[in-house]
Amino acid sequence: MAEETILAVRDLHVEFQTNDGMVNAVKGIDLDVRRGETVAIVGESGSGKSQTTMAIMGLLASNGRARGSATYRGQELVGLPERQLNRIRGKKITMIFQEPMTSLDPLYRIGRQIAEPLRYHARMSGKAARARVIELLDLVGIPNPAERVDAYPHELSGGQRQRVMIAMALANDPDMLIADEPTTALDVTIQAQILALLADLQKKLGMAIVFITHDLGIVKRFADRVYVMRSGEVVETGDTQKLFDAPEHPYTQMLLAAEPTGRKDAVPSDAPILLEGRDVEVVFSTGGSWFGKANGEIRAVDGISVALRAGQTIGIVGESGSGKSTLGRALLRLMPGDGTFRFEGMDISHADKRAMRPLRKRLQLVFQDPFGSLSPRMTVGQVVTEGLKVHEPSLKAKERDRRAIEVLEEVGLDPSMRNRYPHEFSGGQRQRIAIARAMILKPQVVVLDEPTSALDRSVQKQIVDLLRDLQKAHGLSYLFISHDLAVVRAMADYIIVMRRGQIVEEGPTETIFDNPAQPYTQALMAAAIDGTPFRRTDIEN
Repeated sequence: MAEETILAVRDLHVEFQTNDGMVNAVKGIDLDVRRGETVAIVGESGSGKSQTTMAIMGLLASNGRARGSATYRGQELVGLPERQLNRIRGKKITMIFQEPMTSLDPLYRIGRQIAEPLRYHARMSGKAARARVIELLDLVGIPNPAERVDAYPHELSGGQRQRVMIAMALANDPDMLIADEPTTALDVTIQAQILALLADLQKKLGMAIVFITHDLGIVKRFADRVYVMRSGEVVETGDTQKLFDAPEHPYTQMLLAAEPTGRKDAVPSDAPILLEGRDVEVVFSTGGSWFGKANGEIRAVDGISVALRAGQTIGIVGESGSGKSTLGRALLRLMPGDGTFRFEGMDISHADKRAMRPLRKRLQLVFQDPFGSLSPRMTVGQVVTEGLKVHEPSLKAKERDRRAIEVLEEVGLDPSMRNRYPHEFSGGQRQRIAIARAMILKPQVVVLDEPTSALDRSVQKQIVDLLRDLQKAHGLSYLFISHDLAVVRAMADYIIVMRRGQIVEEGPTETIFDNPAQPYTQALMAAAIDGTPFRRTDIEN
């Protein structure tokens, strides 16, 4: 490893002016990054990981300020004028953001957005820029890159959008890459691909990587050194292997021990079916002419049958774009789909919005992207109680507030923060708010679409325990969509493995994990356990 230090952070402080006063997010930390190494910054949500790197990049929110020093190759970045910062950002230092949907412009095609740093820094345009964009899309695993280059962000899955962000960051072969939860939205097979890709590029380019993550499994495989943060301070740092083998600080020990554990018992075979879909098909038209005629179609869900019983948790796993989320929304009748749909024996196949409205209280969805699903103009208390106004209009404001306090405590949030706005919370905290919003209505069926994807391991364990307790107390049924197989194993008693809109394999959780029959399922398990890169030649047959 080269010893040349390219980034030196000294006594860095980050503060935010809020309605409740000054918040000290980062409290005088020191940090070094050497050429060609990978430095991981870990810690729970709200520990100051992301704000540290945002301060280095000069990207703090308008109410934030940084003081101290952060020098890149001798150039001071803290307080550097925007014009001079722009010569470094996007070329020498690039960043992959945590939430791709809020980072990509919905009005522009992804090819144009990836080409932007090429046009600005490399003065590349026209055919050369388009060719480079297609090359980058192929590099990060986007299928049919020559066709997808003209897609809009909303036409891609969450994982595909994250890969677009990675392609954009790598466009100019940067000297240092800051990756803020870069694999949060990716399934395990793509995680392994992306990590292998970053490692290969790092070796080839001598690129340093600052890796912010809550996934300690990735840190152990990928990082050279680790900084552990808590409440804005670095509590421990050291070489990765040494820190994992002999953590000294109690907080580090707690993080390493935090892993969703336990197994869910299967429900009785005669338990009543609550939600059912038979021969479900969801087809999207693609392309089109000026006259609105579609040029093709994507069969997002292709003839799938699912039966969710009372008290059961069905885990749905598969690659990004396999149709997992589409299936969940179709079963809740939140998007058009063909087939037969039933809830508590009632045929809802042709139910319109008006007919479905009384059922919405009992059929809830927790979205994958918490920031995009929370209104920035509403306080957390208003967000959480919004459903009560619709479904329990007779409740007084005082009772709604009491219910909000209870549910926020259940999901591990301080109820005194309910008068703050979503942007004042970390990504993990926003995910807990989204879960609270669904749970306050006391539903019977909840579709959980990547509910723990933005949460660190310790909070994942809390949420898994919470969901189990709620399920046991109220007989809840879950459709649990996730790429995190450790969490799925702890939550689900039945697994459905999807690929290209179809079911590849299904069965009891332990059977699928211990004895997967299909090559595709075997590849998923290998990637989750040891980070084995996903090779399509292994599963094409």
